[in-house]
Amino acid sequence: MNAHRHTLTPALVLLMSVATGLSVASNYYVQPLLNTVAQNFNLSVSMAGFIVTTAQLGYACGLLLLVPLGDMLERRALIVGMSLLAAGGMVMTATSSSFTLLLLGTVLTGLFSVVAQILVPLAATLAPPEKRGKIVGTVMSGLLLGILLARTVAGALAQLGGWRTVYWTASVLMVLMALALWRFLPQVKPTVSLNYTQLLKSIFQLYRANRVIRTRAWTGCLSFANFSVLWTSMAFLLASPPYGYSEGEIGLLGLVGAAGALAARQAGSLADKGKARLTTTLGLLIMLASWGMTALGAHSLAALIVGILLLDLAVQGVHITNQSVIYSQMPEARNRLTAGYMTSYFIGGAFGSVLSANAFHFAGWYGVCAAGVVMTLLNLLIWWRGYRFETHLSK
Repeated sequence: MNAHRHTLTPALVLLMSVATGLSVASNYYVQPLLNTVAQNFNLSVSMAGFIVTTAQLGYACGLLLLVPLGDMLERRALIVGMSLLAAGGMVMTATSSSFTLLLLGTVLTGLFSVVAQILVPLAATLAPPEKRGKIVGTVMSGLLLGILLARTVAGALAQLGGWRTVYWTASVLMVLMALALWRFLPQVKPTVSLNYTQLLKSIFQLYRANRVIRTRAWTGCLSFANFSVLWTSMAFLLASPPYGYSEGEIGLLGLVGAAGALAARQAGSLADKGKARLTTTLGLLIMLASWGMTALGAHSLAALIVGILLLDLAVQGVHITNQSVIYSQMPEARNRLTAGYMTSYFIGGAFGSVLSANAFHFAGWYGVCAAGVVMTLLNLLIWWRGYRFETHLSK
């Protein structure tokens, strides 16, 4: 089927953006609640941080094992089915009576919420080539807004009805979204004839054969590691002196990150104009600068807000550019390219969560910021070694 026979209307782009954000948000509701959940299950700081790591590892497994199915199966049915299964994982979390059941619900939710990463390449497939970067940027803004606003919504709902209310509400919203997607998404049938084993093998073959894709995967991995380093320990910083904030107040910081995410939307348009190398370089430099302000945030809310804005702007800008470049490489393999790229992306996020929780435990907020600086410097080094291979693609 020719996907371009379906008009990608602004309303459909909005629906896909909301669905993407709602799906990925399910992995992040817990972050402003970590202190409360830790008290509920009598957990240490490190063990509470492991909840975030579990969500991201489940997501990484889904990226590698489930997202490639978008090149093999009819996508609307796949998207709706996975949305319903993610809702089931959140119901398990809401009803958990032990830390083990909480982790199991978290893993299942993470595994199936990768539906967001099937929606993004679907948007790229339906979009006309001259607007692909802009549309991918819009849908990806929905994804990052979902990650960031999840904290605000979770904090507010937890204050109203306890932390379990967050997951009950989210599961209902996910079911409603699945129904809307079934009603309005076009059917898009696969264009490859590989079996599942061949499909998985081809992911590694695609990345092994293309230096541009490998470099972009590494920059994405380390960028999202930075993101997780910041947000995993944020609740512990803000719940302690000199702040002493509640869950609702901690969640409001997600609005600051959302502003940064929206500001990065133009990265997709710039990539369409051949400026991918420029947006990536600037993004990484802004990321490095953000950690100076974030470190001052140990005692200054204004500095912390500026640091959050800069970091989320940089992470989103680099991410949108990465996906625009990757999707331009092999249009017929977008789901497999997404699987490889986003698997590395969320492995970076999981590593960042572990690093952040332990850095905070042993060295406090300044240790967290030092970890972010080291990760960004490593990212700049990898980009410096790899950017020259894109001379034929961008300026």
